[in-house]
Order: sequence, then structure tokens, then C-alpha cells
Amino acid sequence: MTIMVCTDPALSAYSFGEGHPFAAARFSAFHDELVRQGLDKWVTPFESALASQAQLEWFHDHAYVEKVKRASKRGQGFLDQGDTPAFPGVYEAAARVVGTSLKGLEGIMNGQCSRAFTPIAGLHHARRDAAAGFCVLNDCGVVIEALRRQYGIQRIAYIDIDAHHGDGVYYSFEEDPHVIIVDLHEDGRHLYPGTGDVTETGTGQAVGTKLNIPLPMGADDAVFEKVWPMAEAFLRENQTDFMLLQCGADSLAGDPITNLAFSSRVHAQVTESLCRLADEQCQGRLLAMGGGGYNLDNIASGWNAVVRAMVHNTGEGKVYGPN
Repeated sequence: MTIMVCTDPALSAYSFGEGHPFAAARFSAFHDELVRQGLDKWVTPFESALASQAQLEWFHDHAYVEKVKRASKRGQGFLDQGDTPAFPGVYEAAARVVGTSLKGLEGIMNGQCSRAFTPIAGLHHARRDAAAGFCVLNDCGVVIEALRRQYGIQRIAYIDIDAHHGDGVYYSFEEDPHVIIVDLHEDGRHLYPGTGDVTETGTGQAVGTKLNIPLPMGADDAVFEKVWPMAEAFLRENQTDFMLLQCGADSLAGDPITNLAFSSRVHAQVTESLCRLADEQCQGRLLAMGGGGYNLDNIASGWNAVVRAMVHNTGEGKVYGPN
């Protein structure tokens, strides 16, 4: 089966302008490299889509969605404490990110593809009732709720290799024993949002269903090689029916606002590992979302390493695509 990748430049509308780390050039950095490597010939492109307000409210509070709509019309000020500015049309731009992740999910669930990738997505800091850290609406959370409401899938794995802890996902499902979380990130003592300690393993009935792996500043591929087997074993132990990957490229060396030092080989290895696990556990179903990353070369290499690994691991036991 094919791999679906959103190649619609309309996604670049989710941008806070030149000078802000989350700028429109992030999309073109990814797409230009996809074409340069010839990967576009091995994937099925799909267009972006707008999520409806009803879909957004599967995860977000109604009052918060209305707040974003008002800020979108006003087009100024901040949606949080200063990281996430409002701009004219921010509601529609953020709803497009969510809708595109939902469209990738639909492609997997209706059998159009075995895996899917959405580059401008993985907005993992937004809470149910608040924006945070460049994230207005949390497509990861909406997808988790969609899996339950639309497709009846309860046990879901969320894997996050962004340099920042995925706090908006973690705390929204902290008490849910059916959402299995593995989150590798820079130690919160050194980086926003300051959360994701190794002791945070879930609460109530969900204790032991979350694995936070905080990493020291400068952690490189050698450090990753030491910790990833623990993550893989955790996912094998806690089998699920669908896998989500937030593959932020800000964990690569040279990102301007983080301090990890991975190479794109990490993104390839994680994706290959998850493809194998998805084939074993959940009919190959894996949706990847781009996440953070503010060095354009890293976005190009990291996200395309994910796409390439998906192409090489299609879920049918075959390997094809460019070498």
C-alpha cells in the first residue's frame, strides 16, 4: 500500500511571520527536499483540509475555540503569554493543520494508504483550553479523539521525539490508561515547557502507561541508541491499535532554540522501528506529524528521513523506493 504525504502549500499559512521561529518557509524546506530526493515519486500526495468547529471541539473546549475565532478576526495580540501571536486568519490556518491530520488519518482508516505524513502538524503544546508554545490547536489531541469517536479505536500509542515535551498531549490524557505515551525530549530543567520528568508516568488508573525520557543537553545519536530500546520495549509491552508519531526536527543538532544533537538517522530509526511495531500490533497503521524544528536544513533532512523510512517499510513486507 502507498504512503500518503500532504504536499499542499496552503499549510504554510500556519506561520507567525518572518522573524518568528515558526515561519512559512518551514513547509517549502520540507517539500523542496522531498522533490530533490525523488521521494515525491514514491508517495501519494494529498491536499490539506479544514477541520470543522465540531471536530475541533472533540478535543478543545468550546469557549477556547470561540476565543481563537475572535482573536483571528482581531488579528493582533497573543493567544498565550507571548510565544503564540494572533494574526488575521489564525483560526482558519490552525483548523487547516487539524483538518489535514484528520485527512491523513482518514486515508489510513479507509484503506487508501498504510501510513501518512503531515509536515506542518504535531502542535503538541496546545491544551484543551489554551494555546501554548507556537501551538494554537492540538491536532494530535483531536486525532486521538477522532480515533475513538469515528473509528472505535481505544488503545492508541503516541510517540513524541520533538525536543520539547508534548505537554498538551500528556496532561490531556494523563489519567487515560488507554493512551500509551512515549516522549523523548530535552530535560525540562533546561527547556520549555519544563515538564516531562521521568517520574511522570500517568495518574490514577493510568500509572505506568506513560514513559517520559528526559535527555541531557547535547544528547546525540549515541545517547539515543542507549535509550530507544527501553522505549521500544515499552511499546511492545503496551500493545495498541494505532500509532501516532510527532517527529519534531528541533531535536537535531543546530536547532536555534533547543540543545539536542541528534542526526536525521534518529528520525529514520524511530520511524523504521514504529513501522515494524505497527505491522505487528495494529495493521500497519501509523500517522506521523512534523512537529517543531526551526533550522530549515534540519526540517528538510529530518522529516524526509521519516518519509523515506515509511516508503521503505510499507507494511507489506516489501522494500521499495529510492536508496
